[in-house]
Amino acid sequence: MGEAIFVFSLFFIFLIILSLSSIRIIRQSTVGIVERLGSFHKKAETGINFLIPFIDRMKAIVDLRERVLDFPPQPVITKDNVTIQIDTVVYFKVTDPVYYVYEIANPIAAIEYLTATTLRNIIGELDLDETLTSRDIINSKLRVILDEATDKWGIKVNRVELKNINPPRDIQDAMEKQMRAERERREAILRAEGEKSSAILRAEGHKEAAILKAEAEKEANIRRAEGEKQSQILKSEGQAKAILNIQTAKAEGLKRMLIAMKESQPDESVLAIRSMEALEKIAQGKSSKLILPSEAVNLLASVKSIKEVLTDANEEVKE
Repeated sequence: MGEAIFVFSLFFIFLIILSLSSIRIIRQSTVGIVERLGSFHKKAETGINFLIPFIDRMKAIVDLRERVLDFPPQPVITKDNVTIQIDTVVYFKVTDPVYYVYEIANPIAAIEYLTATTLRNIIGELDLDETLTSRDIINSKLRVILDEATDKWGIKVNRVELKNINPPRDIQDAMEKQMRAERERREAILRAEGEKSSAILRAEGHKEAAILKAEAEKEANIRRAEGEKQSQILKSEGQAKAILNIQTAKAEGLKRMLIAMKESQPDESVLAIRSMEALEKIAQGKSSKLILPSEAVNLLASVKSIKEVLTDANEEVKE
């Protein structure tokens, strides 16, 4: 009786263990591959899945999330025979877990080798300068080729990036010198352009100053000429007024003298004396010679006729 109970207990424990081993829990973003009697049976989706003991087994659990593979640097020869080291980063995800499990034995190694060979083919068509400046083109070509090659394995290559491109040390030194020379050249060009702009601004400033100075001098000359013109006009008007006043005064003096002479009734002797005084004043002029026409001599002889002339002139002034 005791032996039967012991055997039953062992059988019960065995059933419990067998039942527990037939339960599989699949996490989110993963999928299981179930085989029955050695061949593919179904995909175990997220959640609890039951397997038939000794008949079904879980072949593999495949992660469906995007994964990243960082491959070590690979030696690659460019078109101009320069050996460079390039390490790549591949982003991929499993789209068909069945193909991923059954179509390729080691998918990670296959992607690495395929990436290396494809990269050598692409870089072999480019020289060093094109390789350094055409990363986007290389990435695009590499991604397309890898995606087409891995599609039959149930893998989708989303992106490929060239992480580092390392030329030989001597070429790196030459490139650094070239970059330094290029920076110095750009610096010299920028400095020359700055000096040119400064010189242009200074020249424009001098030009503007000269123009303003010339305009100021022109305006000053115009105003000075207008002032001189106005001064000459005023001076001429003053001289004309002065001459007019002098002539008016002389005419007035002559008029008064004639009136006085008429009122005084000068005789012939007085007229003769006045004539002699006038001749004496003429003789005291700049010239030391006095030329008297015959008419003047006759005038001295005929004082009476002078009196008549003065009388007629006085009447004309009164009229």
